[in-house]
Amino acid sequence: MTLKVENLTYYYTNPDDYLFKDVNEEFQPGQMVAILGQSGSGKTTFLSVLAGLDVAKSGTVSFDGTVIKPSALTAYRKKTVSTVFQAYNLLTYMSAYQNVLTAVRISQVHFGDEKAAITGTLEKVGLTADLIDKPVSKLSGGQQQRVAIARALVLGHDVIIADEPTGNLDEETTKQIVDLFKQIAHDDNKIVILVTHEQEVAQASDIVYELKHKKFTKITG
Repeated sequence: MTLKVENLTYYYTNPDDYLFKDVNEEFQPGQMVAILGQSGSGKTTFLSVLAGLDVAKSGTVSFDGTVIKPSALTAYRKKTVSTVFQAYNLLTYMSAYQNVLTAVRISQVHFGDEKAAITGTLEKVGLTADLIDKPVSKLSGGQQQRVAIARALVLGHDVIIADEPTGNLDEETTKQIVDLFKQIAHDDNKIVILVTHEQEVAQASDIVYELKHKKFTKITG
């Protein structure tokens, strides 16, 4: 169940002006990985390639031994990888429950008891019963991020990818969200990959890579 990149290279128009080049790494279940880098370093682009939202100029992304071809990206996003965004990307006029339900319906995931599965996932990420049916617009930033995580988690995907998931949160809420991601990696045996510019988030991770000066380097783990 490994997520693997081989000779991954990305540039916009000029091959000599690349964001990253010939990256070869493997990401394993049960680990929370941080990719550290400053704004503009290319870390979000790298994440987008892992998430199947963008395609590298050369090299491959494979999951469980199968190369993800461009023609298979929709299926990959639907069945294997979930993305959590810094801006949450929630439908704010809907409740927390309705947001997760919408993701379930779009992904065509089936449960024996759909309501119990959705409610249970929202409770797992720390949302109390009184918050589940509130419009998302009435929730705090941390609570909205928990809804976004629940939306990703309920689909049962093996890979959870998060782009600056604590960028809009205060220090205490950041710690809670990072602990939640780590719990998902360790207890649910998921591949969890976070992109961040925050050293505190990186320090809490099992493995840390840094994308700096166009070089992708493993610095801990």
